[in-house]
Amino acid sequence: MSSIVRLYSNDKSAISHFLKNFLEQDIVLENELEWEKKYENPIEIADIIGSFIDNNDKYPINMWISLDAGVFLNVTEQNSDEIIRYLYERFPW
Repeated sequence: MSSIVRLYSNDKSAISHFLKNFLEQDIVLENELEWEKKYENPIEIADIIGSFIDNNDKYPINMWISLDAGVFLNVTEQNSDEIIRYLYERFPW
């Protein structure tokens, strides 16, 4: 199963600006208010979580991740470190 990252925002430019800075390339979104990406390697999610938390004061975005089918966790400043630690403990590749 793939792990999933979903971003949501009420600001039409927030997600595209965040992704442009994170990916260091221009990005065109079909839906400017939400974005989803599936990751085969769940450890890769740690990078986007870190960037999201480091920049959460710049972009009005909500992040949700799924590591198990049908279960999504809201990533917040309060739980981001625990989620990243959990990723490395659960998927120690």
